[in-house]
Amino acid sequence: MNKNENVLLEIRKSVNSFVGKEVRIKANRGRRKVLEKEGVLEQTHRNIFVVKVDDHHQIRRLSYSYADLLTDNVELKLKGENTKIGII
Repeated sequence: MNKNENVLLEIRKSVNSFVGKEVRIKANRGRRKVLEKEGVLEQTHRNIFVVKVDDHHQIRRLSYSYADLLTDNVELKLKGENTKIGII
């Protein structure tokens, strides 16, 4: 296992420990577009994690890769706290 795989594995373990918790997600969509939502960290998979969002009474599931957390394209925090999840 190389260094990058170890870092992503540690990020995955960190994110996995918050499954079922309410989170705030901030995702950079490019061209100065930023998506900010609150939801529940629903699942983690080998390469992605899923956040369930109630968007105006419509349930949506947003999925992101652990690499998105590593590159700061996505910021994941516990709701009501300022601590980033997935940052080592």
